[in-house]
Order: sequence, then C-alpha cells, then structure tokens
Amino acid sequence: MGSTRVINGIETYLTDAGEGAPVLLLHGSGPGVSAMANWRLTTPALTGAGLRVIAPDQIGFGATVPPSDHEYSMESWLAHTVALLDDLGLDRVDVIGNSFGGAVALHLAVHHPERVGRLVLMGSVGVPFEITEGLDAVWGYEASPEAMKRLLGIFAYDTDLMTDDLARDRYETSIAGGANERFAAMFPAPRQRWVDAMALTEEQLEGVVQRTLIVHGRDDQVIPLANSLSLLRLIDDSRLHVFGRCGHWTQIEHADAFNALVVDFLTQAP
Repeated sequence: MGSTRVINGIETYLTDAGEGAPVLLLHGSGPGVSAMANWRLTTPALTGAGLRVIAPDQIGFGATVPPSDHEYSMESWLAHTVALLDDLGLDRVDVIGNSFGGAVALHLAVHHPERVGRLVLMGSVGVPFEITEGLDAVWGYEASPEAMKRLLGIFAYDTDLMTDDLARDRYETSIAGGANERFAAMFPAPRQRWVDAMALTEEQLEGVVQRTLIVHGRDDQVIPLANSLSLLRLIDDSRLHVFGRCGHWTQIEHADAFNALVVDFLTQAP
C-alpha cells in the first residue's frame, strides 16, 4: 500500500490503495501529521466504495523529507502535487483537502482546473481570515508531550478522544527524524502571513468550476466556520455540510457520517 517515489527530486512517501476512479487526499498541517494519520479512517471507506486512494505525505510532513535548504511555500507544495500526478500518469483526479490541504486543493483547482474533477474541502484554508488562536498555537507548536496534549484538545470537540497515549504517540511522531525542526521552518511568526499566502482572491474562487462539497465542524477552534460560508458563497456549484459537536477533525470525530457523505458525493452520477 505504501511506497516511495522521487518527485521533483524529493523522495515522497504515499499510500496508493484500491482500484477505480482516483481520489487524491491532501492532509492538514498539524505537527506530527502524515497522510495516514489524517486519512486512516477515510481510506478504507473510499477503497471499499470502488475508488482508488492516493494519499501523499506532502513536503516536510511524514516521510517526505526535503533538502535542509528547502523553502516552504504554497507554490512548492502545489508544484509537488502536480508533479506527483504527472509521475503517476493521472490526468484528472477528484481531490479531498483537509485544512492546509484544502488550500493546496483549491490552488490546484484554480491554477490547473483540468486536473481536478470533484472537490471536497474540510475545514479549509484558502480564503482571507484573521488567524485564530487555535491555528496560531498549532503552527507555533514547541515539541513536548504537554504541548501536544493541549493541541489535541484544540483539534477535537470531544476531548475524551484525546488520551494520554494518543498525545504521547503524536508527540513522538512530531519529533521523529527531525520532524519538529522541519515543522518549525514552515510557518514561523508572524503567522498571519502564511494564512494570507494561502488565500485566493474572490475572483479566483468565483472561477472554480468543479462540483464542490464543503465540510466543517461547527465548533472548530482552528479554522473558522466563516471560511466555509465564504467558500459556499463564492463557489457556484457547491454545497455545505456542518457537523455539530465537532471540532477540526470531522473525518475522525464523525468518521462514519463523514465517510458516507463523501462516498455519496464522489460516486453519484453527475
């Protein structure tokens, strides 16, 4: 299921599972995140519905480690995504983007519209907004078990899900192989500039032609629900589903309902 490919000179780890219409899954930007940490509950539902899942660790995350002098930017993440599709021989894919991954998905849809079929955005970045205390804390993470436990409490509505064992595991992942140094280089203060760098203009978003499903947790402390309301207003062929009693991890906190919603959206007739 997992494999490594050299993409734009960077050894890139990805999960490629299932057969059928390809779906590209783009993870978020939390410390210690990887594609499978983000999509472990989503992948079986998609492959079970007859879809092919392609879930890469984006540059700097998981096992995709760039050179030490790599300059992180939306342009580099987008170029890496396009090159991955080229390397896999995929002209067009459906795309699911979570948070930061939603911004990459939107940039792909705007700058390479011919490569994107349907679009799913979860708690997405990509519109202008004032950085939240939650996102500032995520991007400003300084590695420790205690800091990771606090972050998990920000991500989830139901803090009972955020056990000490999970916090310890995620902390250890966040420091493995120098991951914390890479993460610190991605979004240094002042962090509002990274929100701004990921944002598209209203004109660009109004030009998105893909059929789009927008998903958000009502109680999200990281990315404001207002982002998804803006996307609903600007993207013509869009619909929005809001989960109550849900934070930033809709695909984990409401996994069954989220999976059913996404599978239906991706498999229904045009």
